[in-house]
Amino acid sequence: MMPNMLFVALAALVPMIMGFIYYNPKVFGNAWMKAARVTEEQIKSGNKLKIFGTALILSFLLAFFLYTLVVHQTDYYSILINEEGFGVEGSDIMNTIAAFMDTYGGHFRTFKHGALHGSMIGVFVGLPIIITNGLFEAKSLKYGFINGFYWIITLGLMGGILCQWA
Repeated sequence: MMPNMLFVALAALVPMIMGFIYYNPKVFGNAWMKAARVTEEQIKSGNKLKIFGTALILSFLLAFFLYTLVVHQTDYYSILINEEGFGVEGSDIMNTIAAFMDTYGGHFRTFKHGALHGSMIGVFVGLPIIITNGLFEAKSLKYGFINGFYWIITLGLMGGILCQWA
């Protein structure tokens, strides 16, 4: 079950768009710069093509993988990859999967459901990683929470888009 790549690409843009909004000086940008101990001059001196190009590639990888976490039906297709003849058109297992997907394939395919799972991934995976890294980098908890909440919101939006439309 391959996702609609147009919506994977759209979800991959969410971190960029959210970053422009969230890290704007009028939102959390000034607080983040202070907590990260960086200046506006340091930020402006970076190689924009390298930064945004790499971020976009990584966002695409994240969106593609996030799809498998927020769309539960992808699990059923893992049955098809088996050396014992599963996946053969017309086989019992293929007919069972087709019948199951006809009945339940659209269940839990909503923006709200995907946003919930995306946000949970942000809370239970992203936030602990970001705060732990920040602590070892001698950054404040404020730094960790600013970045962590960015990812909770961003993963929630990405999960919603992927679950509803991809």
